[in-house]
Amino acid sequence: MRIVSLEVRDIRFPTSLSLDGSDAMHQKPDYSCAYVVLRTDSSDELEGCGLTFTNGRGTEIVVAAVRALEHLVVGRTLEEIKAGMRDFWRSLTSEDQLRWLGPEKGVIHLAAGAIVNAVWDLWAKTEGKPLYRLLVDLEPEQLVAAIDFRYIDDVLSEDEALGLLRAMRPGREERLAEIIETGYPAYTTSAGWLGYDDAKIVQLVNEAVEAGFTHLKMKVGQDVDADARRAKLIRDALGPSGVLMMDANQYWGVDEAIASMRVLGKYDPWWIEEPTSPDDVLGHARIRREIAPIRVATGEHVQNRVIFKQFFQAEAIDVCQIDACRVGGVNEVVAIILMAAKFGIPVCPHAGGVGLCEYVQHLAMFDYIAVSGSFDDRIVEWVDHLHEHFRNPAVVRDGRYIAPTAPGYSIEMLPSSLDRYEFPNGSEWSSPDLIAEAAGAT
Repeated sequence: MRIVSLEVRDIRFPTSLSLDGSDAMHQKPDYSCAYVVLRTDSSDELEGCGLTFTNGRGTEIVVAAVRALEHLVVGRTLEEIKAGMRDFWRSLTSEDQLRWLGPEKGVIHLAAGAIVNAVWDLWAKTEGKPLYRLLVDLEPEQLVAAIDFRYIDDVLSEDEALGLLRAMRPGREERLAEIIETGYPAYTTSAGWLGYDDAKIVQLVNEAVEAGFTHLKMKVGQDVDADARRAKLIRDALGPSGVLMMDANQYWGVDEAIASMRVLGKYDPWWIEEPTSPDDVLGHARIRREIAPIRVATGEHVQNRVIFKQFFQAEAIDVCQIDACRVGGVNEVVAIILMAAKFGIPVCPHAGGVGLCEYVQHLAMFDYIAVSGSFDDRIVEWVDHLHEHFRNPAVVRDGRYIAPTAPGYSIEMLPSSLDRYEFPNGSEWSSPDLIAEAAGAT
């Protein structure tokens, strides 16, 4: 099976008009993505689909970066890529001229991640398996062979990675059966967007509780007094047994984060997410020391496995929030999950954005079945919008992700949605029906 072409499209949803996704740093996001399709010469016309999440303006830059990497994947066979997955990953992330735009971070890494994820989607489809099941069924040697250990072998060697995976082989089938039967625990962010008024927040919290959620996250950051008022509303609606998390989306400096959490700590938050710059490892470590026992969670903007390595080494975070397409796709995600396991850090993937719930359900289920074997302190974000645009959308029922059954990575979008929301270069949201649709969205 040969990859004969790559298509990439700029897809944007006008969520800024409804304030869905609003937080302290991103007040009017248009949830968007660079969407990749790898077409093959197979008789059944199998395609590999991948995307990387963006926030509106700038998606066209990621699209251009994907096109700059196109020549590294088109013309290759899937068997060739599978046989040398580590080398394939490195060819995208370390191309001798393009790597200057990173290396292994920023726009070029987002583009590489979209392509890498599309390859894994294609691989899972050829096996007739959902992505998490493909990863679980691979031999430890195959998984480890996909990881680039350069820059992390001082804390995780290939032999150690093999040992972690082999140690979890016993009981794997029982854990798989459990996931299929009961699903994976989820929390919701959909009630806590910063742009919502108080009445809407209370209504949505009550609806979340009725839907079976026991964990809920709110956005904080711009005004600690307003944050405290909203936290009291949410805590009262959630009840004392409910679990409340907070997310500052990088808005604070280190001192400001510590001072703010000393005010907000009275509402018993389980964690504060992204309290400061995602690049400030030592700042996170100080915040963690000074606000304990409140946990510190970070990851959605952590650029690669090397920065995660430093977070783990510095004991700077309590929760690892990998993002399925901020880092370089499945290969790098598996490396980070294994490092987290070695350091005893629970992985709670970030899922706020287009397609991220669809993506990360697979990663969390793989982690439980093949790496951690535990639900302790592990839970996956759920954001309840835009799922209707996917052929096999993620499903949460009674506060738990239902295990996906369709082959692939669950990221294939409907042609009608792609056509409707493709964003022409240089234009703005002007279609009256799109504006009306967004303004009435929940």
